[in-house]
Amino acid sequence: MKLNAKELRDVDEKEISEKLKLIKRRPMYFILENVYDTYNIGGLFRLADALAIEKMYICGESEIPPNSKIKKASIGTYKVVPWEYKRSAGEAMADLRSNNKYQISNINPKTKKLKPPTTSHQPPITIIAVEQHATSIPYTDADYTSPVALIVGNETSGVTEETLKFADQIVEIPMWGINKSLNVIVSAAIVSYWAGSYNKEL
Repeated sequence: MKLNAKELRDVDEKEISEKLKLIKRRPMYFILENVYDTYNIGGLFRLADALAIEKMYICGESEIPPNSKIKKASIGTYKVVPWEYKRSAGEAMADLRSNNKYQISNINPKTKKLKPPTTSHQPPITIIAVEQHATSIPYTDADYTSPVALIVGNETSGVTEETLKFADQIVEIPMWGINKSLNVIVSAAIVSYWAGSYNKEL
């Protein structure tokens, strides 16, 4: 089942719910942390649909559907991509790791927050933050062999330091010109499609 832009804008998700169940979803997730621009959020919905990812988490101060700008930018794909709002990226990571049988020892019993991952434990899901950072590696060098969750951050400040602490890997895209960074949609597209080519399960 393929729909063009006009059909997607007008589609009733209830009418195609059975067909949506037939989509073979990739074991890939997006976590959006404080992405402010509604057109970026809409564009990420389009990307998520193109990749048939499992789910998208919209976190923090990001706008969520229904929103007219998200609707326009997503051409209606927000209705066909599984998504959920979380108050923070930390909550989204905890949810993913819990659902993927992440060891309970990595949850601080007092604060209920995630402890930073240790080298002795490789979680069933690999959480990768896309961010320019002192500890980041080229996105082409990352390990995408397990189910992957990609975190993208705010258009200005990026992924927060608190969130970076709990990522299994931090990757960045080389910039060879004067411009320091790429648009959040472009960054997510580059890394997610690379991950899919690296691991055919994704």
